[in-house]
Amino acid sequence: MAAIIIAAAVVAIEAGSGSPSPKPTTSGGPSSGATLLPQKPAVGAPLHTNIYAAAGAGMLSPAVGAARYLIYVPNSDDSSVDVIDPARDKVVDHFAVGRNPQHVVPAWDLQTLYATNDLSNSLTPIDPKSGRPAGPTIPVDDPYNMYFTPDGHSAIVVAEAHRHLDFRDPHTFALQRRVAVACSGVDHMDFAADGSYLIASCEFSGQLVKVDLASYAVSYLLIGGMPQDVKVDPAGKVFYVADMVQGGLHEVDGDGFTQIGFLPTGPETHGLYPSRDARLLYVSNRGGPKGHGSVSVVDFATRAVVANWVIPAPSTPDMGGVSPDGKVLWLSGRRNREVYAIDTATGVLIARIKVGPGPHGLCVWPQPGRYSLGHTGITR
Repeated sequence: MAAIIIAAAVVAIEAGSGSPSPKPTTSGGPSSGATLLPQKPAVGAPLHTNIYAAAGAGMLSPAVGAARYLIYVPNSDDSSVDVIDPARDKVVDHFAVGRNPQHVVPAWDLQTLYATNDLSNSLTPIDPKSGRPAGPTIPVDDPYNMYFTPDGHSAIVVAEAHRHLDFRDPHTFALQRRVAVACSGVDHMDFAADGSYLIASCEFSGQLVKVDLASYAVSYLLIGGMPQDVKVDPAGKVFYVADMVQGGLHEVDGDGFTQIGFLPTGPETHGLYPSRDARLLYVSNRGGPKGHGSVSVVDFATRAVVANWVIPAPSTPDMGGVSPDGKVLWLSGRRNREVYAIDTATGVLIARIKVGPGPHGLCVWPQPGRYSLGHTGITR
């Protein structure tokens, strides 16, 4: 497929100043009462050969020691969040948030979760120690999604409808800088291993946008289709981009910003989640109009599909995350008002839990890792 890279200008606005099953356990770290914050990555240097090395099974930061192990499900069509206890595979709480919540996003410092209320232009903070909303809603513009820069300096509110990325103070959410993007439907992203740039998908124009995080220069790559979730491989070289129309993964050289391959997976490819040992990538396929949902398993080393797990129809697996011990993959069923729990050793569906209408960016919390890059729990 032909690739087109187009240079674009940046619009910058400077603003003012700034017993669960499985139960998470800390392996070889400080006691659960510690309050240490996650370590920042070295600027300009790769974290590890495996950038997910600090997010392995059970490697919980002391910062999440008091967090309850719960699954948070934003019901986009109900302006609410359902809370699932994975020990009982049932909804144990339900609370109202703003209009059209799209994702539940962990903060960079792992201390707070945020429901992104897209049509209310607000964030609802959630305390992971109680599993309940905490404090007043926070006004921000068009928060379809939210991420955090690897150095923790900025939250990035993805204003999909307004076509800009708002870099904000990660605590006060005061605007630091606004980067306009000349593409339609910007929504998901991931970051270079050294934190020097991000690559985001623009689902309605079939493009990717790359933003240099030092200069904020912007460039574009046309890949076609309807790109969705973005995830970089453990080596920090290949960015995988899910495509709902083409039913597979675009493989993109992040540094060169060129497409180097395409890997078919299944109908309506959507969400991407690394396994805890960083050998595999779990790929949710929403299943097309008949709801034949599945999960494709990609081997990072060979860049090949090694398994396909069918979720009995009708099923529409969408967004989610992996349990702290890596044994369960949790996914929302976007068009079926349900959540799926899948055994990652066998691919067998072990729970199917009814929730509210339009479940979307499900968050499994806590997650291993030193810090969060946002979305539904990208940690490193």
